[in-house]
Amino acid sequence: MLIVLGRESNWSIIVKTELQLLVRKNLQSNLILLVQQQPSRSKTESQTYKKQDKMPANIKEHSFIKGLKNRCSHLLHHQKATTDSSEVMAIKSREAKLTLNPSREEVLKWTESLDNLLAHKYGMIAFKTFLKSEYNDENIEFWLACEDYKKIKSPTKQACKAKKIFSDFVEPMSPKEINLDYYTKDTIMKSMQHPTNTCFEGAQKKIYGLMENNGYNRFLQSDIYQNILNNSHNHHQT
Repeated sequence: MLIVLGRESNWSIIVKTELQLLVRKNLQSNLILLVQQQPSRSKTESQTYKKQDKMPANIKEHSFIKGLKNRCSHLLHHQKATTDSSEVMAIKSREAKLTLNPSREEVLKWTESLDNLLAHKYGMIAFKTFLKSEYNDENIEFWLACEDYKKIKSPTKQACKAKKIFSDFVEPMSPKEINLDYYTKDTIMKSMQHPTNTCFEGAQKKIYGLMENNGYNRFLQSDIYQNILNNSHNHHQT
């Protein structure tokens, strides 16, 4: 039996494995059932197996070999599908890594303006990481929260988000209170009754100015930026 199937290169290993498992379980008499992995027999299947019991030996052997080959074909197909899936995942991982890893041109462009830095996803994350290392990340978090706030269309969700931003960053003694003058804070507080799309606009501009004049320049001189620049790839690198 193994000699017949041995003509097909990859099948012999699977067949031997299948047979070894069956012998250990002492279920040779139910070999066909185990090959097809049926936990229980339906009425139709029982009738089919009864008919097979009455078959001549050569026909039964042929039926067994055919079933075993079908089983092996299924296992090989499953193995190939798993391999193909792994290869696809590996390719996607490499593509994602290349996408996230900025080019040297992009990293150098960050030095031109804070806008360029914040517009680049990798740059924004790097800048936020730097500010967090200085325990000064409340400004970038407030700025990003305002950016998200301006994208909200639903008045109900907008009001909820406005209160969240106010309680987190503007309210006195809030956990991430930002440095704003009294007039700006008072203006925001009054707008909380009927939040608008621009209620944080003045505060966001002030915080942007603080980041631009302080944290941004320090970031460009930091080890974080220098490491990113040194590890960046050329624009045409693949």
